[in-house]
Amino acid sequence: MSQRRFVLIDRDGTINVEKNYLSDPDQVELYPGVAAAIRRLNRLDLGVIVVTNQSGIARGYFDLARLEEIHTRLYALLEAEGAAIDGLYICPHGPDDDCDCRKPLPGMVDQAVADHHFDPARAFMIGDKEVDVELGRAVGAATFLVRTGHGPKFVEGTKADHVVDDLAAAIRIIEKSVGA
Repeated sequence: MSQRRFVLIDRDGTINVEKNYLSDPDQVELYPGVAAAIRRLNRLDLGVIVVTNQSGIARGYFDLARLEEIHTRLYALLEAEGAAIDGLYICPHGPDDDCDCRKPLPGMVDQAVADHHFDPARAFMIGDKEVDVELGRAVGAATFLVRTGHGPKFVEGTKADHVVDDLAAAIRIIEKSVGA
C-alpha cells in the first residue's frame, strides 16, 4: 500500500460545467480555477482520480467511443494548463442496473485502489451531489460538497465534512490538512 494520498473528484458539475448528459467533446468546459487547483494537487504529489457515473451510455445517449473523445478533450484542457490526473474511472450503468460501481457504491474507488495502491481512508472525495459524499463516506474518505453543478440542491442536509464554493476552495482545505 502506497503512502501517497489521493483526491477523488467527481467530473460533471465539479471539474467541468454540468451539461446534462454531456455527449459532445466540444462542450467540455472547465470551471474557472479547476486546472490551477488540480495543478496544486500535482505539486503536492497527491494523486488525482476522477470517478464519474455515466448513465448516458446505458440510456443510449452516447457510446463508450464518444465518452473516450470527451475524456480526451478533458485531459487536453487540463494538460494545456499544466494539470494532470492519475486515472479516470467510469460507471456506464443506469440507476436500475445491478452493478457495484455506480456511486455511491465503491466499485470505482475499489478499482482505483487496485490500480494505484492507496488507502481510501486517507483520501479526499469532492463532488457536487450527495452520492459523491456517500461514496466518500463509504470508503472512509474526507468529504467535500461543492456548490457548483448540482451542489446547491444538496447543501441542506448534506453529510459532507465540508461544504465549499468550488473545487479550488476544497483544495485549499486539503492543502492545510496535508500540511502544505
